[in-house]
Amino acid sequence: MSQHPKIYVAGHRGMVGSAIVRHLLAQNHRSHRILTRTHAYLDLTDQNAVRAFFDTEKPDQVYLAAAKVGGIHANNTYPADFIYQNLMIEANVIDAAFRAGVKKLLFLGSSCIYPKSAAQPMSEDALLTGVLEPTNEPYAIAKIAGIKLCESYNRQYGQIHGVDYRSVMPTNLYGPGDNYHPENSHVIPALIRRFHEAKVNEAASVIIWGTGEPKREFLYVDDMAAASVYVMNLDKAIYDQHTQPMLSHINVGCGEDLSIRELAEAVAKTVGYSGDIKNDPAKPDGAPRKLMDSSKLKKLGWASQVGLENGLAQTYKDFLANHG
Repeated sequence: MSQHPKIYVAGHRGMVGSAIVRHLLAQNHRSHRILTRTHAYLDLTDQNAVRAFFDTEKPDQVYLAAAKVGGIHANNTYPADFIYQNLMIEANVIDAAFRAGVKKLLFLGSSCIYPKSAAQPMSEDALLTGVLEPTNEPYAIAKIAGIKLCESYNRQYGQIHGVDYRSVMPTNLYGPGDNYHPENSHVIPALIRRFHEAKVNEAASVIIWGTGEPKREFLYVDDMAAASVYVMNLDKAIYDQHTQPMLSHINVGCGEDLSIRELAEAVAKTVGYSGDIKNDPAKPDGAPRKLMDSSKLKKLGWASQVGLENGLAQTYKDFLANHG
């Protein structure tokens, strides 16, 4: 491989993919060696199109950050879309990468792969030990399949072809480039939009989904990008030493959680909204607590850098620049 590997970032317009591109450029990777394609140009659910792209471009590394994503409402409303599109994207990209001789691939999953009642904080070995959270089960099944695709290609083709496909499982992510739809987005961008609109409209109160009691962990997306590049470039002997062939994914989190109510209060403060915050307990909460055990990654030498207050400020700045 040359000093400047040819790197394909699938999903470069998404929050995580765009952060990975930013991080690669910051590490002095040459822009003409970073491959990106919009959905209009390359539909990753189209197997023939994906194979043709890989056959032509033959990248050295692949960051598989493309996915159909959304919050509880979106997962409940469009379950077929979430399982079908994510399964197709993963299967097409991973198999086409292998066929084109790609040795290094990193698949980005999600903390929702873990059982609803998993012991907290959730370690990697909690995978497949219990029932998943029903609200996003189809999406979680697809993400588990992505891990198993990587592991299976490693097991079948690792020694023969030098295949080294890895997986990282981020906690809840937020940051620049997110989807700020008030219903179909994740919790932080949805709250930012709701509180901003409430401030502009001088609304007396803002209603948040559920009881506000569940606890969640949040990681700034540029931290996730840094962790992804770090894991991709770990020496194989070190990666293998800390993983198993059929338990090879690595958690990525910040190690701290807070309640949705506390998060809402933090977002309100960031936005400058001073009205009341009310709960809607008729709406489902999801899992009572989700905190990742990221000790494995810490042992490997990486830890998050961006705190919630700073991260929320940067995210609100992005919202104002693009949606305010």
